[in-house]
Amino acid sequence: MTNWLPELKHGKGPLYLQLAERIESDIAQGVLAPGTKLPPQRNLAFDIGVTIGTVGRAYNLIRERGLVSGEVGRGTYVIDHKETKLIELPPAQHSEPFGGTRSAIIAPGNIRLDSTAAIDVEQSAMMDRFLRDITQSYPGEIASYSRTLPPSWQLAGSRWLGSAEWRPDAASIVPTLGAHSAILAIIAAVTTPGDRIAFEDLTYCSAARSVNLMGRRSIIMNTENGSATPDDFERLCAQQHPKLVFLMPSLQNPTATTMSEEHRRAIVEIARRYNVWIIEDEIYGSLLCLDHVKFAELAPERTFHIGGLSKSVAAGVRGGWAACPPHLASRVLTAHKMVTGGMPFLMAELGAQLVNSGEADAIRVKVREETARRETLARSIFAGFDLNSHPYSPFIWVKLPEPWLSATFKSAALNEGVLIDDEDEFKPGRTEKTFHRVRFGYSVPGTLREVENGLSILRRLMETDNASYDSYS
Repeated sequence: MTNWLPELKHGKGPLYLQLAERIESDIAQGVLAPGTKLPPQRNLAFDIGVTIGTVGRAYNLIRERGLVSGEVGRGTYVIDHKETKLIELPPAQHSEPFGGTRSAIIAPGNIRLDSTAAIDVEQSAMMDRFLRDITQSYPGEIASYSRTLPPSWQLAGSRWLGSAEWRPDAASIVPTLGAHSAILAIIAAVTTPGDRIAFEDLTYCSAARSVNLMGRRSIIMNTENGSATPDDFERLCAQQHPKLVFLMPSLQNPTATTMSEEHRRAIVEIARRYNVWIIEDEIYGSLLCLDHVKFAELAPERTFHIGGLSKSVAAGVRGGWAACPPHLASRVLTAHKMVTGGMPFLMAELGAQLVNSGEADAIRVKVREETARRETLARSIFAGFDLNSHPYSPFIWVKLPEPWLSATFKSAALNEGVLIDDEDEFKPGRTEKTFHRVRFGYSVPGTLREVENGLSILRRLMETDNASYDSYS
């Protein structure tokens, strides 16, 4: 029995969560050694002035995390992990800002190479007929809240997310306000505050920031060649017991890489062994039109496969879908309504009609063609530089020459009137890894000439001594 007593006076969040965090921290620091028996719940509740229910919830939480074991009549003991050592994590982020490294307000006149929304190929003209038909045919639905789930909305999701080799059951589809809201709904549905969620060391960081804002904790996997590796994923599972892993296996953002089938199958087996949910974000994968094997095809019982229209059709439509494990679709649907307020009928019906009519595919073809032209231009301008790309990628991932630093280069580019993303925009948390890379997106400029002007400015800047820009670092 230990005389250990936790200090909770200056913590944030629910008391049971504070207590669980303190126990976990003390285990990581060796204050509570393997084999140590924790105080009985009733005794600890009396000693620190909380209810026995608070202590019980904390003990249950650390038991779920694999830190302790317990039996009725014996007590609760710290587990000896032997070959694996629990890594202490920084506390969840509760302070602002939450928006990353991008400016919330964009000054006019700048060349925007910091966005990857679908290129304007006159989608609005193509959508005009659909919008007029919807407003005329469904005036009552547009005037009110959506309280139904039309089969056509689910059918559209099944068609858009599917491929020649795999198509999700329409009954498993949850229509969402884009891919991001799908991510939030899934996290809310299958995790609880304090749970860990694993991200690659470069990823879509708005998801990681949202995780922290929701009281979950993001943890970082190391990557090789732009993708998570089975070895590091297994290490993370053994040491830190994530509840869920977020992956972008096809045209990963920002590295533009696609994970091999071998790694996908290995990660699925590890996820099964450690009981980890998988979010498979295929928002950029829709531009590839490749029949690569999907996580949802390999592990339908634990994979949430999400996608949408923002990168390949139109970001303003906010059309998205999540293919869920069948027994969890209704739960994700409810969670989506709770975290977003629900689907607006006009946007959901528009997205469904675009897909079901085939118009979304026609727009995607045009977006892909224009993306390929811009990507070819970008590769020619940066010939000789170390870069990652793909013919249908709306961005390139470029290694900076010495002595440029990522953040310094971003500031220097802004000084030249060009907006780009530095590597910090894609880091889900603090890490010692430095990539010295930046991402150039070329979807927003209205013409190929404007893309060329912006990229040419960046090329000249990369070839310039950065001494003049030290004040911007």
